[in-house]
Amino acid sequence: MAVEPWQTAEIPGPKKALVITKPEVVVAMMKRAQRPVLIVGHKAVEIELGNKKVVDYMIELAEKAKIPIVATAHMINEFLKRNYKPAGFMPAVDIGNRLTDPEWNGLDGKGPYDMALFVGLPYYMEWTILSGLKHFAQNLKTITLDNVYHPNASWSFPNISIKDWIENLKVIIEKIEGGA
Repeated sequence: MAVEPWQTAEIPGPKKALVITKPEVVVAMMKRAQRPVLIVGHKAVEIELGNKKVVDYMIELAEKAKIPIVATAHMINEFLKRNYKPAGFMPAVDIGNRLTDPEWNGLDGKGPYDMALFVGLPYYMEWTILSGLKHFAQNLKTITLDNVYHPNASWSFPNISIKDWIENLKVIIEKIEGGA
């Protein structure tokens, strides 16, 4: 499936993200990961999907899959308002930098992460962070859960409608039941 980056004029290079055609692919990859982490940006509170915001879907996903969340920007307050305490909070560029460091043992000190899931960051910022990870953290698999194609991730949804995005997130949350 040939997919173009959501933002025109961005040239990702010869290595591009594999397209997620079914949300079950994300579930299978999450279940195989030993140490996944979920990075949630500020757009997750700005985007409403149906009767919930993206941040609410991410909390549900993290709780069911037992995945730690890193809140970026001012997102810590949004999580705390929802009575959810993320594993950590830091600027998005900082978590991107730490994920490239093979000496960093994660938020809990138990070792490096093998998978990072991203959602809710501004496109241009996520593009840059994923590009850095693609080149400097080659043992890290990256998945973007946004509804736009991010060619610098390992896996990405194509450019999809809000309706399809809601359905994909619901399927992932439903099927991840039982833990990652």
